Amino acid sequence: MSLAVIQMVSQDDVLANLTSARRLLEQAADGGARLAVLPENFAAIGRRDLADLGRAEAEGQGPILPWLRQAARDLKLWIVAGTLPLPPDGRPQDRPHACSLLIDEQGERAARYDKIHLFDVDVSDNRGRYRESDDYMHGGEVVVADTPVGRLGLTVCYDLRFPELYGALREAGAELISAPSAFTAVTGAAHWQVLVRARAIETQCYLLAAGQGGVHPGPRETFGHSAIVDPWGRVLAEQAQGEAVLLARRDAEEQAAIRQRMPVSTHRRFMTPAVPGPARTEKL
Repeated sequence: MSLAVIQMVSQDDVLANLTSARRLLEQAADGGARLAVLPENFAAIGRRDLADLGRAEAEGQGPILPWLRQAARDLKLWIVAGTLPLPPDGRPQDRPHACSLLIDEQGERAARYDKIHLFDVDVSDNRGRYRESDDYMHGGEVVVADTPVGRLGLTVCYDLRFPELYGALREAGAELISAPSAFTAVTGAAHWQVLVRARAIETQCYLLAAGQGGVHPGPRETFGHSAIVDPWGRVLAEQAQGEAVLLARRDAEEQAAIRQRMPVSTHRRFMTPAVPGPARTEKL
């Protein structure tokens, strides 16, 4: 087993969440995983002091980054650290990004992805209104990094609705794509599995979709249904709600065969955008 996706039900207590995450990462390592993906907001959810949390981490005074480095070293595990609030490198006073870090098994940062698409949406649930841009800045860079289990592209949650990002990751050589998420119960029930499977199929990548699955402060309810999906769109592992560690193996030979039999990346064509013209009316 080389891949792990971790589902959590994080709360607003950072230290309690880190304790839960460590226990789940240990299960992943014991199951043979080399790479584990934590969900979005794994260390804290429902808090209003995100900028302060991010500033403390950037200045070396927070608990999350030291915990991440120690966990990776202890468990000899590459970790996609869901998301945590972090300001731009070298600018601790700036507003944070929703940042997904890739930590290698030596505890070193291998890559940083700042969430590009922020969830500014009205949802028919108990909370009703989500405005991530009130707390975070938009990212702007596509990120792919080499890992022991393949070339990994990084995305986060709402990014799943923007296939052009996933196409760019495939063009950059991605073989696996992480999607730590905290989909709402309403939007998840409508679209989660369709989006996760579609992104896997169109990129011919393994999709590592680590979600939050339960009730959080806010009030907020997340959909869960974390999953590992293969390049043919098959769901290899899935968990509806609650904490879970999902394990699966990447079959590099089968992935190469799928891409050879159906070479969609070489078939892509770019069309000239349509030019808006005057409205046409038809006589009946």
